[in-house]
Amino acid sequence: MKTPLVGAIEIALALVLSIPAAAQAGPDPRALEEKVRALEARQAESEEALAKLRAALAAPSSAASPEELQRRLEALEKEQAAARAALEALRAATSRREPGPVEPTGLVPKSLPLFGSSSEVSSGTSFNPSISVIPDIVWSRDDVKGEAGEILEEADGFHGAHAEEGHDHGHGGLDQGFNLRETEVAFTAAVDAYFDVQALFAVSEEGIEAEEVFFQTRRLPWGLQLKGGKFLSGIGYANAHHPHQWDFVDQNLAYELLLGGHGLNEKGLQLTWVPRLPFYMKVGAELLQGENEKLASDVGPEVLPGLGEEGAPRVLTAKSGPRLFTGFVKVGPDLGYSNALQVGFSLASSRRHQEVHDHDADGIPEGVLDGTATLWGVDAVYKYDSPRPWGAGDLVLQAEYLARKRDLDVLGTTDTAVFRQDGAYLQAVYGLLPRLQLGARWDVAGLTNERVRGGAKTEYDSSSRFTAALTFNPTEFSRVRAQYQRAEIRVDGEKESWGRFLLQLQLSLGAHGAHSF
Repeated sequence: MKTPLVGAIEIALALVLSIPAAAQAGPDPRALEEKVRALEARQAESEEALAKLRAALAAPSSAASPEELQRRLEALEKEQAAARAALEALRAATSRREPGPVEPTGLVPKSLPLFGSSSEVSSGTSFNPSISVIPDIVWSRDDVKGEAGEILEEADGFHGAHAEEGHDHGHGGLDQGFNLRETEVAFTAAVDAYFDVQALFAVSEEGIEAEEVFFQTRRLPWGLQLKGGKFLSGIGYANAHHPHQWDFVDQNLAYELLLGGHGLNEKGLQLTWVPRLPFYMKVGAELLQGENEKLASDVGPEVLPGLGEEGAPRVLTAKSGPRLFTGFVKVGPDLGYSNALQVGFSLASSRRHQEVHDHDADGIPEGVLDGTATLWGVDAVYKYDSPRPWGAGDLVLQAEYLARKRDLDVLGTTDTAVFRQDGAYLQAVYGLLPRLQLGARWDVAGLTNERVRGGAKTEYDSSSRFTAALTFNPTEFSRVRAQYQRAEIRVDGEKESWGRFLLQLQLSLGAHGAHSF
């Protein structure tokens, strides 16, 4: 039968052997301190037992022989010496500081309750940021000789402003056959106890583009956080997700035609607030430069030739930023361990939106428009986490609705033009088997699709698409996806139908942080 001291020594030795592994995983100082206190209490008990044994050895009437008592005393003294060494090792472990975010001399913050604690983050250690590289390879084949993307760009009511130049996350830019869409290169790290930084670049055959380069605060009080730089806006749900996070190869029609293939990706500031409530709520506001071609395009200053006999020039003036303001609210009730729900509402208002329409490229635009634009939307996401392994049985239901209004003056005339358009998508992704997912999406643009100019209203039909995708994730670092879609796009009042089959391979190299909800 083991004595209390022997049990304490065994526990201490086990703890000592676990110190190197625990240090690599980031030991909890509080847990180690509790273990030290427990071992100290047991050692005090063993001291008392040892004193009793010495007294028994000195008593002449002891039942045990002096030789037996002496052997037990020597054994206890050796065990206690080992326990004392183990205790000192544990105390040293509690004071040991493992490498973490850089805290330069003179910049280490004081532990003021107002600004919270200086906890470590997972991205980057010391001077080394986390680096990830994610190539995106797509094979494409459609039944309209590779013109599926071009047809979508000409959808009635949405063809006034085409996709931005450069790499395109959405429908365009896919040749028949193999395509290297882009390679995402990301750097993330904690600068110090006050700021985290992320720099994400999209590398394509056309060049390199800074997709997101921003800082984020870590220590603001009252649940506040400030972000600044170039970043994906927090409006909606799909907008803040990068292409490697999508459940399908391409972006949904609502985003593609109302916001563009990049979504709302702007330079500016974002302030969010997460109050202390029994449920999740996040409130955010953004001041953005205003450069989105679909919502906040700023073409001026520019002088353009006029039309007609007089041919008076049409002048677009410049307006300094910020020109785009957004706000959003996201609410997530507590549904238990396996279920999650988030509902959001978003609003964006641009105080400058300009368009130049020169469809025949003769240098004399058919229309030069200048005014404002607004967009609002609602989104909902439900997730079920199945107890089955590797995503089998998991279910994600996702839906969004966006509505946009552009209120513009037609320069060179006394007319105004008011455009109202909307879009929506509904999708579901289900884990058929471990690491194998089946996704289905229906998206539509132009349920409301009208233009009012000079008192005359023109209405356009909507365009829609159905997509099915089968995704296999061999590991957390690789993905293979097969996708088929069927679209009906309205162009000049006629229905243009096409089908397209896509194969996608995505690979992730290096450390990559966890994705948001």
